[in-house]
Amino acid sequence: MRWTRAAVLAATLSIVTAGCGAGPSDRPGVAVQRPPVAGTATTSAAPAPLPKAELPRTDLSWRECTQPTLDQFGLGPAPAGLVLDCAEYATPIDSTGTVLGSFRAAALRARLAQTPADAPPLVLTSGSDRSSSATLAGLAAGPASVLLAARPIVAVDRRGIGGSQPIDCLPTEIRRGLADNAQSGPGAGDPVARMTKLSQDGTIACRDFLQPYEGTFDAPHAADDIEQLRRQWQVDHIALLGTGNGAKVALSYARKYGDHVARLVLDSPEPVGTDAVTRAEQAVQGAEAALTAFAQRCVGVGCSLGADPRAAVTDLVNRAAGGELGDISANALLTAVSGFLGSPRADQASRVTELSDTLAAAGRGDRGPLSNLIRQEAAATASDGQFVNRCTDTQLPPTPAKANELAGTWAGKYPVFGKAAAIGLMECAAWPVSTAPPLPEKLGIPVFVLGGVADPVVGSGGQSSVTGAIGSAGARHAALSWQGFGHPVSTHSGCAQRAVLDYLKEGKLPADGTACPA
Repeated sequence: MRWTRAAVLAATLSIVTAGCGAGPSDRPGVAVQRPPVAGTATTSAAPAPLPKAELPRTDLSWRECTQPTLDQFGLGPAPAGLVLDCAEYATPIDSTGTVLGSFRAAALRARLAQTPADAPPLVLTSGSDRSSSATLAGLAAGPASVLLAARPIVAVDRRGIGGSQPIDCLPTEIRRGLADNAQSGPGAGDPVARMTKLSQDGTIACRDFLQPYEGTFDAPHAADDIEQLRRQWQVDHIALLGTGNGAKVALSYARKYGDHVARLVLDSPEPVGTDAVTRAEQAVQGAEAALTAFAQRCVGVGCSLGADPRAAVTDLVNRAAGGELGDISANALLTAVSGFLGSPRADQASRVTELSDTLAAAGRGDRGPLSNLIRQEAAATASDGQFVNRCTDTQLPPTPAKANELAGTWAGKYPVFGKAAAIGLMECAAWPVSTAPPLPEKLGIPVFVLGGVADPVVGSGGQSSVTGAIGSAGARHAALSWQGFGHPVSTHSGCAQRAVLDYLKEGKLPADGTACPA
């Protein structure tokens, strides 16, 4: 059922209860000295025993969906022993009862043949970056998974995203204009002004469509959906992994339901306490770093983009901006490249070859593979539900004048992704400005934070702001850095996965400042 006015009305009247090559590095972590983290709790008393996640007493009605799920995300044949199960469950539109009715949330469970049947699941949310089910499918389809061999992982899709009840609120022309970053069609000469108008029209369409539920798509409501899963499982404690924007959801859960959190892993978190410009610039820095890392790997394997892959990509983006790639816009190309570089697929060797061959073919005039990649990445990152959730999460967007200024500055500073990112800042400019969800005031468990040095989704700046917030809540914590490119860390690095697994077992944190090789 889609979010149509009729469907929304029906939701207020009933409760839906459907059951409905080079892999991760296995080299050990490298300890890196860092000064003590401010706010880290210290005590001479023996710490209280940590709670443990529990096996569900009343599980969801799972159905096997392995190959259809992998096909949906373009991940190829299922690895031996992998089982993906799909389920749905009802969650209140608003847990306080202010708005009546229920919402259909989707969950995906991944396990291997050797995964112990009595191991409690790890709950995953990737927020609005891409569906949580897509993130989990990418991890599960990788050549190795220490985590998945040890315990099942259950991904919960955010409202309107992935398998959850979808939202269909944007008119086709607005959806296409947003996808092209307002750089094609009428008024394309002033993309910032056109993006601002698209934001206005899209905001009116979606908020009118969703009323009176337009205020229920923020991170705290996403946390409520995870809490509903815990209640359905009838367990006291869960282990929670939040990646990217999902770290904001996980922190909201920890604030609202901290007594039910046994373990908290924040992987490649987006920064907290920052404005939209800062977050966007950090993401651009990560995208440029990921492209450079890709180009270096590309040269190393003698890929089809030639001796200077970065220059070849830059030239292709410029050609797209000039209309030389037919109906493929420059922003559609950038979305495909950054999305592919940030894919949770861990088989980096084959990914480098696949992307280079796709881009080289487009440069020769064969745009078919690139068009397929664009459709795949747009489906993963550009749904109406993601527009609604992203805009609901956005704080302090810039003015059009500031976006125009940044478009000029970033075009020189970040030559591939900068200008498009500055224009994209206006996507949510018309959405009512929300306050940042409050952060946990007190955390009684240690928290594990991971980050990558070349993350094209959120960049690498989020770690410090998040560890600062955790320290302010009085929690012990440790940060681990991965030296490769991609998002999130836990889907790519075997070294990081083993550290996560040690933490999940007994709450053991690695040395703060540990680094995992690419």
